[in-house]
Amino acid sequence: MKKRTLTYSLGLVLALSFTSCNKDYLNRLPLDSPASVTFISNEAELDMAVTGAYNSLYSAPKEVPMPFPLTLDYASDIGWERNTNTLQTLGMGNADANNIFITDFWQFLYEGIGRCNDILDKTDDLKEIVPAEKLNKRIAEVRFLRAYFHFYLNELYGGVPLLTKPLTLAESKVAKSSKEDVNNFVLNEIDAALKDLPETAAGVDVGRVTKGAALALKSRAALYNKKYQIAADAAKAVMDLNQYQLHTNFEQLFKYAGEGSKEIIWAIQYKKGLKTHSISSQFFSRLMQGFSNKIPVQSLIDSYECTDGLNIDKSPLFDPAKPFNNRDPRLTQTVVLPQSRFLGVVFETHPDSLQTWDYRGATPKRIPNTDATNAYATFSGYLWRKYTDEIDFADRSNSELNGILFRYAEVLLNYAEAKIELNQLDNSVYEAINQVRQRPSVNMPALSGGKSQADLRSAVRKERKYELAAEGFRLFDIRRWEIAHQVMPGDLLGRIRNGWLANAPKIDANGTPDYSQVTNKSQMRVIEKRAFNKDRDYVWPIPRIETEVNPNLIQNKNY
Repeated sequence: MKKRTLTYSLGLVLALSFTSCNKDYLNRLPLDSPASVTFISNEAELDMAVTGAYNSLYSAPKEVPMPFPLTLDYASDIGWERNTNTLQTLGMGNADANNIFITDFWQFLYEGIGRCNDILDKTDDLKEIVPAEKLNKRIAEVRFLRAYFHFYLNELYGGVPLLTKPLTLAESKVAKSSKEDVNNFVLNEIDAALKDLPETAAGVDVGRVTKGAALALKSRAALYNKKYQIAADAAKAVMDLNQYQLHTNFEQLFKYAGEGSKEIIWAIQYKKGLKTHSISSQFFSRLMQGFSNKIPVQSLIDSYECTDGLNIDKSPLFDPAKPFNNRDPRLTQTVVLPQSRFLGVVFETHPDSLQTWDYRGATPKRIPNTDATNAYATFSGYLWRKYTDEIDFADRSNSELNGILFRYAEVLLNYAEAKIELNQLDNSVYEAINQVRQRPSVNMPALSGGKSQADLRSAVRKERKYELAAEGFRLFDIRRWEIAHQVMPGDLLGRIRNGWLANAPKIDANGTPDYSQVTNKSQMRVIEKRAFNKDRDYVWPIPRIETEVNPNLIQNKNY
């Protein structure tokens, strides 16, 4: 296809249409493919264009080749990026407006918006060509995608240019809209799209947007902006669709065997030969020929409750000498713990464990343990189990494991949190949280009734940490709860390499450990020292090149 006459302003991706030359010989169209000036002119081209808009979901930061929502936990308090790149810089609190990771997000999200606007600008011309039901469905999908991309920009940068049409060069210097205005746009777009979206997507339509996905985004966008009644109502609408249910096996949900689960509302679809990602190579241990460069840290591990529902500093079930016993099963289903089996071998990072057990053959055998000897083995002593499947071992850089964008457990927690913040502490709040806590493979004790708003707020915040770790939610959660300045700065810690903590750290209402009273804290590995500027770091900076080419685009405070 001939390229459209568009100029992309590095990030804003402002679709600028220029006046074409009036010389006939410059206006000739190709005979074997769609032409720029006529695209989109029929049903097939509409489908091609909408597929192009969906393809923006495959975008990823250049330095971190994995589904973009999943990268964000490494700029939070529960994860670390080992590669010396701009995501690591961001997590350390040292990012500036030249940060490549931040610039990449701005660019590919606006590219997605640009694709959506190009399609919507041409739909009026298709009303006599494409059947109304199909045209309206495609328009609804594109409006949802445009809202989804705006949502991420708004939450990451805190108020951004709101682009609702292709722009001419004269219109290109767009100022920021307020965060409130962008959020209202997102919510209104979802409402407009809902009436024409289907309840289900099967066969060739798997991966397309449904009513459930739109309502889940509405719930998330409203919750993040303290519009709690809207969030609760949207989440309840998802529940009332009766299309979704929690997967019985939590660990399986993030493997190939779980891809057809009724818990998954919307996921990025990957397939070899079309599009893959490299999560496996980044999550696998050094022994299993991975890089171990995206890892969980000690503060996440110590957050998980014991099986009696109490934090480790309160539970009689917690034994510092056997710290992983009697813990919420989601700990072992989310994180690869020392002395546990991973991909058929025993994972161990104790420096004296020069060999480990390999159970992959008919007879177990001892093999050299590079997770104890390799200088670039996990710095924290832990790995992610989520999004790892032994099927990917043979081709670790080309995983086709789908990236989950919305799942039913999040919707239930959104509902519970919104109702708690509204102080509507009825039985439905307990039921929503307890469904998540008591899925068969987890089976944690149910929350008992009669709790205060503060108690339930604590419960749902901790539940989000246990349930959603490694899925890209944590950065948004610590920002909107306004605790990032408390949990981000200071030493980022890993395990004591040759032992365990002598006693449990104190766990606060948000599930955050405080190690100040741990008697052998000095033996914990300091992975890096982090900073966080409360007056700056609750939003990312706008990429410098954008403010330089657009004088109406004001940089965020203190960058």
